[in-house]
Amino acid sequence: MTDQPHGQTQTSASTITGVFAGLKAKPGVTRERVMAVMPAEIRATVQLYLDGKIREWYAREDGRGAVFLLDTRDVAEARSIMESLPLARENMLDHEYIPVGPLMPLRLLIASQSAKQ
Repeated sequence: MTDQPHGQTQTSASTITGVFAGLKAKPGVTRERVMAVMPAEIRATVQLYLDGKIREWYAREDGRGAVFLLDTRDVAEARSIMESLPLARENMLDHEYIPVGPLMPLRLLIASQSAKQ
């Protein structure tokens, strides 16, 4: 691994198959404030799921936020989706974006099989 800026990977744009978006409340944002917006947040995230934009979603086990796997091909699209949500519009969340794609070392299996044939 190289020393790359946080949220950047060596994956090229052509191999990105999704983007993980990590969300957590900004310092100083109270649970009460988040919960006041949560009904609108839930409706909006369900709609994104039904629209095929959210592939998977998880709660962080430490209770400090959520992680979404978005069906996007780049971080810009993922950021646009996440910033459209109510909690983000209220400036309550910090986001982290991680583009992901196929596990590239698996290509070595195919390459070694092709070399044997």
